[in-house]
Amino acid sequence: MLKQYETVFIATPILSESQMKEAAAKYSSFITDNGGEIVYEEDWGLKKLAYPIDKKTTGFYHLIEFKAEPEFIATFETQFKRDERIIRFQTVAMDKHAIAYAERRRSKKAEAQTETKED
Repeated sequence: MLKQYETVFIATPILSESQMKEAAAKYSSFITDNGGEIVYEEDWGLKKLAYPIDKKTTGFYHLIEFKAEPEFIATFETQFKRDERIIRFQTVAMDKHAIAYAERRRSKKAEAQTETKED
């Protein structure tokens, strides 16, 4: 049975915008190629880190919500560990409350974007 997960990863700030998109696409396709299903994806852009990591003070943040088999997560996280572009990552299993909260947050964001387009 597929469970829902949320992964946030931070890529090194020395990447260009296109390299960051390429890295995000790599992980999205890795999920789908292994029988997973992307629920939602969001690029948070370049942000300041709470503390320096490898002498870097900023990083590109990216969020992926997906459904996958629990056994897949270890393989998925190994991909992050092998990728020198990724400086941090975290994957969490979402319970029904987290899933409901994420859906509400997405719908509010979608409403805000449609209101902005109408103005």
